[in-house]
Amino acid sequence: MKKKKILLVDDDIDLLEQSKISFESKGYTVATAENVDEGWQIFQKEKPDAVVIDLIMEEHDSGFILSYKIKKDDYGKNIPVYILTSATYLTGYKFGVSTEEEKEWIYCDEIINKPVVTEDLIEKIENYYLKKENFHR
Repeated sequence: MKKKKILLVDDDIDLLEQSKISFESKGYTVATAENVDEGWQIFQKEKPDAVVIDLIMEEHDSGFILSYKIKKDDYGKNIPVYILTSATYLTGYKFGVSTEEEKEWIYCDEIINKPVVTEDLIEKIENYYLKKENFHR
């Protein structure tokens, strides 16, 4: 598989840098952003192969807003977008995209609860592209 470019968007700078190092150590090229506006600008410029977004940044729904913008974009609708959240831990409310109703209003490929193991996230991204390749054969 060719080297993939990942866009990481999170307002926690330490977590952003740790994630960047982890992805780069696995052979990925990584672009980072600390907020929704910066994430959108970088997405448009860099055209990453996958996007990983924190849910709660400037607002409680910042991750949903950015994911929606990306998935409505002609390029973005064809790449995986993952939203990471600690909201379940903090509130007890579990977000998901497994029902048809959830899929209608949450535009992302998966919502993943923190803490996240980078290797698991990488596996999800690779599986996304493996399924896509097998589908087109």
